[in-house]
Amino acid sequence: MKTDTFEQKVEESKKILNQLMNPDITLEESLKLYEKGLAHIKDAQKMIEEAKVKIEIIEKDYSGSQ
Repeated sequence: MKTDTFEQKVEESKKILNQLMNPDITLEESLKLYEKGLAHIKDAQKMIEEAKVKIEIIEKDYSGSQ
């Protein structure tokens, strides 16, 4: 299974937002898109948190080696 990048998650979220702004969209479609968009945003947030942890580890290792 292919994992999307952070940038792909953000781009997909933007596309979903544009679809949600369509006045002709049904309530059911809106709910499905909202759920999908929220999942992309949560995935992107998780990626950010994982990157923060990696940065902290790198900084700790770097400052400990000097």
